[in-house]
Amino acid sequence: MRRIRAAVTGAVTLSLAFGVTACGGGDGNGSSPKTLTYWASNQGSSIEVDKKVLQPELDQFEKETGIKVKLEVVPWSDLLNRILTATTSGQGPDVLNIGNTWSASLQSTGALLPWDAKNLDAIGGKDRFVDSALGSTGVPGKEPAAVPLYSMAYALYYNKQLFKDAGIAKPPTTWDEVIAAGKKLGEDGKSGVGVEGSNLSNNIHQVFVLGKQHGADFFTADGKPDFTSDGAVAAVKQYVDLMAAQKIVAPGNAEYAQNQSLSDFAKGKTGMVLWQTPQQTFASQGMAPEDWGVAPAPVSSGKPGQGTQTNSMVAGINMAVFKNTKNLDGALKFVKFMTSDEEQILLNKAYGSVPPVKGAQKDPVFADPSLTVIRETLASSAAALPQVPEESQFETVVGTAVKELFADAAAGRPVTTESVKAKLEKAQQQMPTK
Repeated sequence: MRRIRAAVTGAVTLSLAFGVTACGGGDGNGSSPKTLTYWASNQGSSIEVDKKVLQPELDQFEKETGIKVKLEVVPWSDLLNRILTATTSGQGPDVLNIGNTWSASLQSTGALLPWDAKNLDAIGGKDRFVDSALGSTGVPGKEPAAVPLYSMAYALYYNKQLFKDAGIAKPPTTWDEVIAAGKKLGEDGKSGVGVEGSNLSNNIHQVFVLGKQHGADFFTADGKPDFTSDGAVAAVKQYVDLMAAQKIVAPGNAEYAQNQSLSDFAKGKTGMVLWQTPQQTFASQGMAPEDWGVAPAPVSSGKPGQGTQTNSMVAGINMAVFKNTKNLDGALKFVKFMTSDEEQILLNKAYGSVPPVKGAQKDPVFADPSLTVIRETLASSAAALPQVPEESQFETVVGTAVKELFADAAAGRPVTTESVKAKLEKAQQQMPTK
């Protein structure tokens, strides 16, 4: 097997703006049966790192099939808008990566290839993929708009030395324990928990999970926004109160949006972070594996599971094909290659993620304790974000509401149930009406 080294970035920062009409994608790059264009998401610590990871694999694909893949790694800040522009202009790639939370929104444009039984059979069949990953590939009951490529989940990462110095014997498993540990860490002049208060996507991930723990989904069963339910309000307030009331998040975190909380963690300024597979980022900032530990993200009972014991959203990257590609056969071959057991092991190892392909998960590399927590979370206690066409607007308006509430907390302004509900009412009014 070819050997590759790479670093992985932490949370994904999205530029979210949605409002397009149904239109097929296309290839404005001269695709032919012997070429494909591929937009890859920026998974590594830089675009250059991604090119070093991916290009040898694309060369291998060309060697096996005779099909050359033209690679462009697109920054997360640009990716969604680039995709939306492509759905309206017809000038897009053959194959692309999408954040799995966008699946339903992009599916509603009509631009992506539906993964019906025939197309799934062409890449080895639906049963090769983990069920939780398939849950974030489009609207339930419809043919998937994408297939899973990389899987991630949230976990609690803690600085072992800071815990030892503060006399904390074990990682917290409940929110009460998180608060207690955070206050002990604060006694030593550190911060208990790091957050990314200006990162809209990260805000949504956290309050969605807390919403599940409060019995709220942010959307009704028929797909209508429900941002002001008691559970949704309680979830947002609980998250912001880590700064506003509990004082275990430093006020400066309200402005964080570019993984600064991971830098604080690596520098010993913060004791805990809730994150998706950050181990490669820790390493790039000088932390040895023995410097940090990982535990399941907290729930009220201390035992993660389904329903109100959900402790992560199903995070990850999906692979999609534009429906009007001029090289469908080649695109299907490429997706099959990228989701093969060998490539899944190699790529997910490089990026510190977990394969959404069952056979690849059996590789010993994914038995590492730090990845075992992620794998078990995905299998038993993670839930997909709402698979509705308006999901991207939800991330924008509610993510912004949380950002504004963190700004209030940082400035010393009160964050009350009433103020949280008012922000969420305003967010709901910004959602499109059906």
